[in-house]
Amino acid sequence: MEPVAGRLKILDIWVDPVDMNLALKRVVEFVEQGARPHSVFAVNPEKNFSVPKDLDLYKHFRNADLLIPDGIGIVVAARILHGTRLSRVPGVELMGNICNLAARKGYKVFLYGAKEEVSRIAAEKLSERYPALTIAGRASGYVREEEMPALVESINNSGAEILFLALGSPKQEKWFATYGPSLTTVRVCQGIGGTLDTIAGNVKRAPEIWCRWNLEWLYRLLSDPRRLKRQKDLPVFASKVLLAKIGWGGK
Repeated sequence: MEPVAGRLKILDIWVDPVDMNLALKRVVEFVEQGARPHSVFAVNPEKNFSVPKDLDLYKHFRNADLLIPDGIGIVVAARILHGTRLSRVPGVELMGNICNLAARKGYKVFLYGAKEEVSRIAAEKLSERYPALTIAGRASGYVREEEMPALVESINNSGAEILFLALGSPKQEKWFATYGPSLTTVRVCQGIGGTLDTIAGNVKRAPEIWCRWNLEWLYRLLSDPRRLKRQKDLPVFASKVLLAKIGWGGK
């Protein structure tokens, strides 16, 4: 199945021009028409600097089946560089909507990643939130390399069509590149980072009004100043976008 038409180049990475509804439509197509696992990765300004540093990761990221505009910086950059009006598709919200979709359509899901306690509680919370959802299996993120074949076999035996990878970036993207071809029943694999911690209640999302004004990044920074180190690339990203707009850099 071909990537979304009109994929946009944003400096050194890419994003697909999708909103939440179109992203979910693609997920259904992947599950019901796909013949292989399809990768769904989130795009934010930080990845403009981290992804190109690893040539293999860069290739797999570029070839992802769906690249969602997770960060507001990407949404703004797409408008500046391409005149395209995107809306954010936060990974945590997409996962929730996929679970709701899976519950309605009878798709089975598998959770892989996070600490064991977080994984267990998140699975319980998801089952409470979506009573019809079938969680076919789960595994913590602390699986040793020699145990990976057994994990892949467990995922395959579960019959899950949807796999949520909560390993953090770039580990989850690299895991998919390595083990994705060995998955037999999975048709959608979404990298969800720390979303299971949010579902389990260990990490709080910004209040709705902060999300509505696209200030979730600021709320998270104020709540945890340690994130400043991760967000130090934001001003550099913004300046590069503006330079590209006036022709002093590439799109």
